[in-house]
Amino acid sequence: MTAPVVEANNLKRVYEVRRGLFKEPGRLQAVGGVSFSIAPGKTLAVVGESGCGKSTLARMVTLIEKPTEGTLTLDGMDAIHPPAGKAKDLRRTVQLVFQNPYGSLNPRKKVGTILEEPLAINTSLSAAERTERARAMMAKVGLRPEHYNRYPHMFSGGQRQRIAIARALMLSPKLVVADEPVSALDVSIQAQVLNLLADLQQEMGLAYLFISHDLSVVRHIADDVMVMYLGLTVEQGPKERIYERPLHPYTQALLSSTPSMSGAKRKRIVLKGELPSPLNPPKGCVFSTRCPYVTERCRIERPALRPIDGRLVACHYAENFLAEQPA
Repeated sequence: MTAPVVEANNLKRVYEVRRGLFKEPGRLQAVGGVSFSIAPGKTLAVVGESGCGKSTLARMVTLIEKPTEGTLTLDGMDAIHPPAGKAKDLRRTVQLVFQNPYGSLNPRKKVGTILEEPLAINTSLSAAERTERARAMMAKVGLRPEHYNRYPHMFSGGQRQRIAIARALMLSPKLVVADEPVSALDVSIQAQVLNLLADLQQEMGLAYLFISHDLSVVRHIADDVMVMYLGLTVEQGPKERIYERPLHPYTQALLSSTPSMSGAKRKRIVLKGELPSPLNPPKGCVFSTRCPYVTERCRIERPALRPIDGRLVACHYAENFLAEQPA
């Protein structure tokens, strides 16, 4: 069995928020204990509304921020407390593709310089070798040779995202964290970029942590899905299981608003109310303030994430939803 590229166990990130001169700082739990692993050539998609902790999770996995608690292993190495002299090598293992391709590219530098920069910083390759690798990567992502000496503003959104993907792959990472990589693109261009990511994954054996709020995009690219709400995982498992028979009410609501590829109609579930403040989360289930099936038990007792029907679900009544849905 292939060893996972990344393993996270009970990752938490808590921020202190100042609330006034004479008040104690508040504790904002952005991520409240998330666990997962991703094998080479596989994709884990993290979905949820804005503010659920997706981007904070991405920053921890890409070593931009340290977790408050929990463990994180990249390519078999402790990523939170790496061995002496290994931190720089560890950072080459994981790379990030940002949401906005124009904002993530330096407008003052040409494409060739942008692609060569990671090699100049992290390797001892000669200028000619860096140029050769940059041109080879451009061809791999579908850019033409004449694009080498052009500036980012001279490209379309889809081409700029191809440049961003090429830059992320220059150091041959094993894990790519893609934070909403196609949300700023037209639908037709989204399909092209997703197909490119799938081809690169197959060719290079990449593991993807794919962050998105678009469940139709996730269905196209993911192997496993993790649904987050208010910093916690509410449902996690194989894509087919979750899309065919969602067991958590929040997952059901998300999928009910997503067009079905088969033409089957789902009952539309409209959530009422607003996302609770992470500074003052509900005592029981974090979804209890918006759940259409809430009971008194939900308000006072937080459900554990437990295995049901081939996935993990954090709901007291998941078995009831399983019995109601056709197999």
